[in-house]
Amino acid sequence: MSLSKKQVSDIADYARIALTDEELDEMTAYMNDAVDNVLAPIRGLDLTGVEPVFHPIGDLSNVMREDEPVPGLSLEDALRNAGDRDGRSFRVPSILGNGGDR
Repeated sequence: MSLSKKQVSDIADYARIALTDEELDEMTAYMNDAVDNVLAPIRGLDLTGVEPVFHPIGDLSNVMREDEPVPGLSLEDALRNAGDRDGRSFRVPSILGNGGDR
């Protein structure tokens, strides 16, 4: 498998890298060498009878547990460590610059 100049040019465009024609030739050769170096050990293996897989874990699917409702914090627990509070709310410094300090 070797990459064409068009494919390398597309990769460079995707990465927003401008390449001159000379740089494109160099990069195409460089990337093809890199791909060959990665694939060389694999090509040396006897893979007769090995079924290709798209995922290394095989048939593993969603292993997440089912969502189950759990009790939330009470108002007092939620506000227990608040730096400042105003009744049932957290009180924080104003960031909108509307004249108030909170």
